Amino acid sequence: MAEKDKIGGNQSLIRGLKLIDLLSNYPNGCPLATLADLAQLNKSTVHRLLQGLQQEGFVQSATTAGSYRLTTKCLAIGHKMFSSLNIIHLASPHLERLNLTVGETVNFSMREKDHAILIYKLEPTTGMMKTRAYIGQHLHLYCSAMGKLYLAHDQTDYLQDYWLQNQGHIQPLTCNTITDLAEMKQSLAQIKQQGFAMDNEENELGVSCVACPIFDYENKVNYAVSISLSTAKLNQLGIDYLLAELQQTAKAISVDLGWNE
Repeated sequence: MAEKDKIGGNQSLIRGLKLIDLLSNYPNGCPLATLADLAQLNKSTVHRLLQGLQQEGFVQSATTAGSYRLTTKCLAIGHKMFSSLNIIHLASPHLERLNLTVGETVNFSMREKDHAILIYKLEPTTGMMKTRAYIGQHLHLYCSAMGKLYLAHDQTDYLQDYWLQNQGHIQPLTCNTITDLAEMKQSLAQIKQQGFAMDNEENELGVSCVACPIFDYENKVNYAVSISLSTAKLNQLGIDYLLAELQQTAKAISVDLGWNE
């Protein structure tokens, strides 16, 4: 009997964690029926699990009736995890300097398998435009500037595997999004040669992003830094000005990570 209780408890734990993961994609709330479909569970089971998560402070009712969303307790746990990473403490002074110098949104990400995760962000100090990106957000590699850096600096055969495994996600978000494998190969070769990547309105029309890789002591790229701004502002400032400041920041963080040019 005790063994059955243990198995049942583990199953409930796994299901509860899956619900938390699913809800992270719905910051404004997700209806119970939709959540049940996504989790492939019946509504009564999902409702019971949500009640437990709500009791422990991880989930709360959303504005729309019958919908649920994550609480700030989840955010607090995420911040504790991120703050424990030495990279945040190491990189933040350099990122803050960059933010104050260019006055635009500064993003810092880490690589996690087939995604880039935004782990630090500074809002613009002079520009009015604020991006929709948020700390903890998973970014697709194929359509983000930082993501394309990770693709460019990965092993040669990784791109083919990534493309096959993510066919369901690779879609044209704008008319500029690269969805052809051959074109992506050419783009990545250029990125590696020039030392930076760009999101040319590939995620959102009117918004551009320029990113540089951060190398560690093994010459691997597990982190990247970028500047996001309106395309109009980019054309006004010019890529050279932003790129010089961005490259300086990426190099400083790389050196602190033990990179030897």
